[in-house]
Amino acid sequence: MAKKNDTVQIYVTGGTFDKDYNFITGELYFKDTHLQDMLERGRCSVPIDIKTLMMIDSLDMKKEEREIIAYHCKNCPYNDIVITHGTDTMADTASYLADIELNNKTIVLTGAMIPYAFGTSSDGFFNMGSALAFVQVLDPGVYLCMNGRYFKAKEVVKNRSTGYFVDKLE
Repeated sequence: MAKKNDTVQIYVTGGTFDKDYNFITGELYFKDTHLQDMLERGRCSVPIDIKTLMMIDSLDMKKEEREIIAYHCKNCPYNDIVITHGTDTMADTASYLADIELNNKTIVLTGAMIPYAFGTSSDGFFNMGSALAFVQVLDPGVYLCMNGRYFKAKEVVKNRSTGYFVDKLE
């Protein structure tokens, strides 16, 4: 049975999703999240509350940052939560969250392999739309959503040779 269309909390943590590109030096860096622009361009009609928790590369994600994410998820007034996250350690954070009591919430982590700032070549727009759809219909639990698929937190790995997330058993 589908859940009622309530507000979705989006927590921003950084990752490739929100990196900007310096056209002079060729470096990627963090400035601000692109979420509000993405939601407006996508004509999103879902009630959304966006909060930036951190802007870091997921390779820099440690236990302390995961504890911050978990704290906010536990204490969130909404039951549906999307977390933007870098893909390198997204499965680790999803697994971490799945191991703690999160008050019957549905949490979906998503990200991008190509920064949103790169325009139409980015997968971030599609992944965010998919995550927003999945978070509203999945049962409570922790999931990872990439490339139009969702995975249970403890059952997913990133295939480093293809760049796609897959079931651990594949």
